[in-house]
Amino acid sequence: MTTNAPKTWFITGASRGLGVRWAEAALSRGDRVAATARSADALRPLVESYGDLVLPLELDVTDETAVHQAIDTAEDRLGGIDILVNNAGQAVMGAVEEVSAAQARVQMEVNYFGALYATQAVLPHMRERRRGRIIQISSMGGVIATPVMGTYHATKWALEALSQALAAEVSEYGIHVTLIEPLTFPSELGTPAPQMSEYDHARKALMAGFEGTGIAPGDPAAAAQAILAVADDPNPPLRVLFGANGLKLLRPEYARRIALWEEWDHLARLAQGTSPA
Repeated sequence: MTTNAPKTWFITGASRGLGVRWAEAALSRGDRVAATARSADALRPLVESYGDLVLPLELDVTDETAVHQAIDTAEDRLGGIDILVNNAGQAVMGAVEEVSAAQARVQMEVNYFGALYATQAVLPHMRERRRGRIIQISSMGGVIATPVMGTYHATKWALEALSQALAAEVSEYGIHVTLIEPLTFPSELGTPAPQMSEYDHARKALMAGFEGTGIAPGDPAAAAQAILAVADDPNPPLRVLFGANGLKLLRPEYARRIALWEEWDHLARLAQGTSPA
């Protein structure tokens, strides 16, 4: 895939937030986009602005059959998908006890299974062509976990594991997998669960954890340019943060993990039963 040739994208959740910004960035340079949303009407502004470069598709990413049909439609009508962007997402904010099982299940269906369905649907086509890009929209919450966001983080941790394994499986076929891990951007994804006063301390801890990090809401227009850079790079990274100062949280988090494993390594050896060779 050359950097200057027009590309064909398939973007889920393309009617709002970062999804629509990413679609507009691709379309504005002459790429084609199969844009999906739960309502086709929500995609009308893209069609009005970019015409035949857009293939609008009404899609619920939790419907496995519909996802496969949408991928096949895009393949047939646009001549092959170069870049899949699994962007559709949902976030329920609440402590683990506050979030209902139904809310947690829907989150997982959208954030994890929706991405799984689209990935499985596009892979046979990409393998046959021996090229392609799969961009998974994860989160900084895919590599750390904070209070009152646990069920959301669980969906992104699942996506991270899936995608790391996938990257090793498909590199043989010239397919690149990248996990984009945004920090904070303007979003309409968040839905609060009913709050219990027993977890007010956890909400305060969440806010306190960001103090002094320099993390602030990012510019969606800049993020749009960044995703084009990922799409065009001949050797894109498996993981990349979108937003500045995320490493201020990640470095101590991973240092604490190693330190804890080392501190309790005597139990690891006890569980082994015999000394390893």
